[in-house]
Amino acid sequence: MPHRRPLIGLSTYLETSARWGVWDLPAALLPAGYPRLVRAAGGFAAMLPPDAPEVAAELVARLDGLVIAGGPDVEPARYGAEPDPRCGPPARERDAWELALIDAALVSGTPLLGICRGMQLLNVALGGTLVQHLDGHAGAVGVFGEHPVRAVPGTRYAAIAPDPTGVPTYHHQCVGRLGHGLVASAHAADGTVEAVELPGDGWVLGVQWHPEAGQDERVMAALVLAAS
Repeated sequence: MPHRRPLIGLSTYLETSARWGVWDLPAALLPAGYPRLVRAAGGFAAMLPPDAPEVAAELVARLDGLVIAGGPDVEPARYGAEPDPRCGPPARERDAWELALIDAALVSGTPLLGICRGMQLLNVALGGTLVQHLDGHAGAVGVFGEHPVRAVPGTRYAAIAPDPTGVPTYHHQCVGRLGHGLVASAHAADGTVEAVELPGDGWVLGVQWHPEAGQDERVMAALVLAAS
């Protein structure tokens, strides 16, 4: 029997205006690097635009793995904070949907990868907080920067990438207080938490950088393997 490729769900942006051809319309969209990376890692990619949070468990039950993608800042009210003036506008519909997806994946044991905002939202889902602004973790506007991250020995991430690795990065927020059960599994040179994970039999990992914008497939390949 041929190998069954796992189905990996990818959460999407929800934009009030996007342009293609002659059209300028509201759109659920995702940078092409995400599905490309899933395919390269051996999975099938399925986009998951925001929906009613109450259907999240039913949807996740049909997936083999889940990716919460990057995007706008998490609304500070979600972690009990007042917004910093440098915090971006809220994306409440997306926050509610992706938090429901995360909860469903954690309950069901579905392998889960959070990327940038996705890692931050995973931390918030488990009761953690965010630092609402820091400098030096992005390039110019709309341009990915790069810096090395170092794995914490003995973690799941260290098994994936044991040596210091340069990663594509574009963010101005980061994990503050870790959520319940999460451990930091990689750091930047300035001490910023760059990866988090839940120890145990399940597969739950968050990375602060953007693997879909680089050439390193190891993180996504590890998710696809766990979902197989």
